[in-house]
Amino acid sequence: MLRAVGISLVIVIGFILLRCGTSQDLNLAITIPTPTDNPQSDAKVELGRKLFFDKRLSLDGSISCASCHDPRKAFTDNKIKSIGINGQLSERNAPSLLNSAFLKTAMFDAHLKTLELQVIVPIQEPVEMGHNMKVLIQILRQIPEYQAAAQAIFNRDFDAWVLTRSIAAFERSLLSFNAPIDQYLAGNKHAMSKDQVAGWKLFSEKLYCTTCHPAPYFTTFEAANNGLYQSYSDLADKGRFRIFEDSLDIGKFKIPSLRNLPLTYPYMHDGSLTTIEAVLDHYQSGAKGHIHQNKQIVAFDLSKNEKQQLIAFFNALIDTSYLSRNGF
Repeated sequence: MLRAVGISLVIVIGFILLRCGTSQDLNLAITIPTPTDNPQSDAKVELGRKLFFDKRLSLDGSISCASCHDPRKAFTDNKIKSIGINGQLSERNAPSLLNSAFLKTAMFDAHLKTLELQVIVPIQEPVEMGHNMKVLIQILRQIPEYQAAAQAIFNRDFDAWVLTRSIAAFERSLLSFNAPIDQYLAGNKHAMSKDQVAGWKLFSEKLYCTTCHPAPYFTTFEAANNGLYQSYSDLADKGRFRIFEDSLDIGKFKIPSLRNLPLTYPYMHDGSLTTIEAVLDHYQSGAKGHIHQNKQIVAFDLSKNEKQQLIAFFNALIDTSYLSRNGF
């Protein structure tokens, strides 16, 4: 089903581009998938936006959702690990929220089924926002603006339903599908440079990259072991294993999208690789050879020129049109 949605997305934006004959914002042609119990509305998205930037959602009033997911940094924070209340470090690197409307599951463990469920986690996580949901709801309900919006949009007092549905709706509104690669795949063959086209061919034809990072989402949304470490026995974070305690899940983390890759450094679930070159070196070496490492990951050779072409292609994955479109 998801594959079909991805193919349809490319077909639709291609039709729009060819019909217009010019480079249009392809994000405007996308229909945002939404759950039946939380349809999108401008008012709901705006409420979610205000909550997303409100530091009162954290126990000490020091951070908001945007502290770790900054629009100017492709909704990451460019830190190895995010800083929560009282200067505490989060367990993992902050992933981008762009295009989260298309996620099959949320979190690096790929276990939460909806964005609505995901909203609750950082708010109550002790090292992140550290709040108690019941206490927080009582605080937010006393804010006239939020209480009035809850009544107008949801016809109910401000509660956890309003909080989670509004922030999830805002997150679903964050689209980034107008990169040069999107224009190129939609029919504008002048959208990418010669090196970027060469890098795309390396990425999609010579190497195994599209096994885990196929267009248009540049992720399969699945959890996988990418061989970042040879052993996880001495590491506190063993990935998806902590959810179901299945030994086959050791070292498995959800495959991130590569969209806006040059803007979302550092890389990997723990932020341990600081540059794209380091990431390429990791995969070029065949990774560390963990027993459950994805079998698709094997060593390969790249010339200096080919590596430069790949890096050029990654720049073709950048689309920051959401900044002006959303008034950030």
